[in-house]
Amino acid sequence: MTPDPGTPSTTPRSPMPSPEAFVPHVRDVGPVALAVIRDTVGMEELPAFFDRAYRQVLETIERQGLHRLGAPVGVYYGQPGETVDFAAGFPVSGRVLPDGDVAPGELPGGRVAEMIHRGSYDTLAASYQKLEDWMREQGHTAAPIVWETYLTMPTPEGNPDDMLTQLSWLLVGPGTPSGDDDERHQRR
Repeated sequence: MTPDPGTPSTTPRSPMPSPEAFVPHVRDVGPVALAVIRDTVGMEELPAFFDRAYRQVLETIERQGLHRLGAPVGVYYGQPGETVDFAAGFPVSGRVLPDGDVAPGELPGGRVAEMIHRGSYDTLAASYQKLEDWMREQGHTAAPIVWETYLTMPTPEGNPDDMLTQLSWLLVGPGTPSGDDDERHQRR
């Protein structure tokens, strides 16, 4: 993955998260406007997809006079297998106009189970398993939407063990698109 311009390799984009952020918890989140490229991608193709998507999205939001409002995200729609329905992009200050492969997207509002993973992307599966086990123990039901927020970005000189990735798993139930009759939360 290409590092974000101007961002040191393993320096968090915000102050170091509290120790509680590294253990599973639930919180309410509002919807977040995104500029993304979404495609069905082979799992082995994800690194190249990230590079292409982030570069094109950054170019598009700059051309359209929008501002990036946070760290890059990767959104999984459904369960990954050999391929995954995936979007990569950034939170933005307004609605991006479709431009080539770049399109508007949105992180849904609702309740999410969350935790921060510390370490390389190769070890993300263990954190996902920890989060999934915790959700089951707590009686939560996962929706088919998960996103990663890349609080640090990899670079050749960076230490992969210092990478921070926030995992956010949308929950089914009141206040979420998958389980709430409230029309403001309904999926399109």
